[in-house]
Amino acid sequence: MAVPLHPTASHHLPSFITAPGETDVLMVVMSIALLLAILAFGILFFRLHTMPERIAHKSHKIQFEIVAVLGLISLFTHMHIFWIAGLLLALIDIPDFGASLNRIATSTEKIAGVEPGDDFAELPSESVSGEKEIDEAEVSETKHGTKHGGGTTMGRVKLAAGNKKEAGHA
Repeated sequence: MAVPLHPTASHHLPSFITAPGETDVLMVVMSIALLLAILAFGILFFRLHTMPERIAHKSHKIQFEIVAVLGLISLFTHMHIFWIAGLLLALIDIPDFGASLNRIATSTEKIAGVEPGDDFAELPSESVSGEKEIDEAEVSETKHGTKHGGGTTMGRVKLAAGNKKEAGHA
């Protein structure tokens, strides 16, 4: 049974016009396309927004956390200068001074005779004159290179322990 058309309606209706009570297919297709477009735009936005963080993470940068925080600040404040700063930090190689300073500190502790990694090392006992005397066993170990890495020593070795007042400041 065909529904009669309104007398003023054209006899050649476009295909997207539906009869009363039927599902509008064009509206369903366009709403799905709109949702997919919004989802794709959101994914693209967040992917672009996290680009500095991904660059810093991929290249194992020291400043990775700073770049990540700058990205979050940029996301929540909508101030693009934080994103630009994060991108610049992600692209710049900051030298790692911590590793070389740690090696220097470890070597200094070994030279001083302190176990590397001890937070508070005990000071050696001092004689009355303020100097620590090393016994003959330590001298012979030092002569043969077994204790301090191959250095040579002549005779009895005395180490100045320094001022007692300054010893607590180290």
